[in-house]
Amino acid sequence: MTAVLTTPPMTAAERCDRCGAQAYVRVLLASGGELLFCAHHGREHSAKLREVAAEIHDESARLTAAPSDAER
Repeated sequence: MTAVLTTPPMTAAERCDRCGAQAYVRVLLASGGELLFCAHHGREHSAKLREVAAEIHDESARLTAAPSDAER
């Protein structure tokens, strides 16, 4: 049996650890712990984050997605 790590969708209450904007990128570190970034800082630090991450959950595509009927 293989364990699958799942993370819940991010909410507007979760803030970027760098600037305080809404977080769209969650980085679970290989050493333990978690970092949250806005889309801008997630992109800016992506190369280094890939080196230290166990998992990266990126929801920044939500910024350009068309709103669903429920959101209108």
